[in-house]
Amino acid sequence: MERDTDLFKAILVPVDFSPCSDEAFRVACQVARLCGATLLVLHVIDTSALAAFNRLGLLAVPSDAAPQRRRLRHHARLKVRQLLESKTAADVKSTRLIVEGTPFTEIAKVARTGNIDLVVMGSYGGRSGSVDKIFFGSTAEKVVRTAGCPVLTVLLALSASQHKSTR
Repeated sequence: MERDTDLFKAILVPVDFSPCSDEAFRVACQVARLCGATLLVLHVIDTSALAAFNRLGLLAVPSDAAPQRRRLRHHARLKVRQLLESKTAADVKSTRLIVEGTPFTEIAKVARTGNIDLVVMGSYGGRSGSVDKIFFGSTAEKVVRTAGCPVLTVLLALSASQHKSTR
């Protein structure tokens, strides 16, 4: 198959390490291979979640926030490294970026300032059943509205047994 190097040169794939995010990463790698594009793997450490943990008293003391951020950053680096070293990412030129903030804001910011041609992301992430989604919309929906480039949302493929039960 011939590569179309003019279609997409830089693809952003935000990951939160959920199964849907893993599927989006797989699809992004395939598209990058087909287009000869560079893949930017982005993980956003959700600081609003950390603030909520602090407000709810889930951190022993407020001073635990900085060590918790370091642990989350370390965990994110390890998980992203695993993705980039996986068979899925073989032969794909890629870089990684780990930032802190509100996920949809940071994803849109990177898409707009990083010369990104396409964002490939899961249609839902680790907190898909949350009240947040019901009232404020999903991260993917917000990115579609604010990214400034095409956004491909990827559903988690249904297993054969799940597929039969939805008919």
